[in-house]
Amino acid sequence: MSGHSKWATIKRKKAATDSARGKVFTKIIKEITISARDGGGDPDANPRLRLAIQTAKQSNMPQDNITRAIKKGTGELEGVNYEEITYESYAPGGIAILIECVTDNKNRTVAELRHLISKKNGNLGESGSVAWMFERKGVVTVEKGDINEDDIMEVILEAGAEDLKSDDEFYEVISAIENFETVRKAIEEKGYKIENASLQYIAKDLVAVDGKNAEDVIKCIEAIEEYDDVQNVFTNADFSDVE
Repeated sequence: MSGHSKWATIKRKKAATDSARGKVFTKIIKEITISARDGGGDPDANPRLRLAIQTAKQSNMPQDNITRAIKKGTGELEGVNYEEITYESYAPGGIAILIECVTDNKNRTVAELRHLISKKNGNLGESGSVAWMFERKGVVTVEKGDINEDDIMEVILEAGAEDLKSDDEFYEVISAIENFETVRKAIEEKGYKIENASLQYIAKDLVAVDGKNAEDVIKCIEAIEEYDDVQNVFTNADFSDVE
């Protein structure tokens, strides 16, 4: 099992809890609003919005919520003026973290993030301090079911994917950003069930953590993810040895 897949498993368990508390809807609504603001309200002409709407539907978000979020983005309805910011941080043990935020007050966000990270024995880094350790990639997570690994490998390589990772329940298909939509469509057209499709920061090299260090890193990341302005968190920690 790869470290990335192990972290994905941890995140999926947390996502189930977030979903029960409605936090997932809040994040998706922000993403839809920003996507519509930056690229227009037509999903056919706005790939980012199209992906956000697909994510909303996979999370069973009502159509009315989606429509309102789009209209707030395009200015048809009054909405909050959001700003996207990526922060760079270190967890205990020097583990790198990238934090994607959406905020209406960046001064508040950076101050509160710095405080909560320091409480977990991490620290907020300067711009450029850890971003170089990551690459932006497309990631499609597919439920394994009875899908043979050779079969899905053939489909994704033909569509331009770069890598396939696997854990007990899911395949993770990694692609360059420019091939992401083609890969996603190929998987969808094959009839495979997509659990999630998104653009993510993937660590170029993983750093193994275990025992107390792994616990501390996970607690730090969980504290960051709990913060309302945080959309996504990425790390170079390798949790392969974590039970």
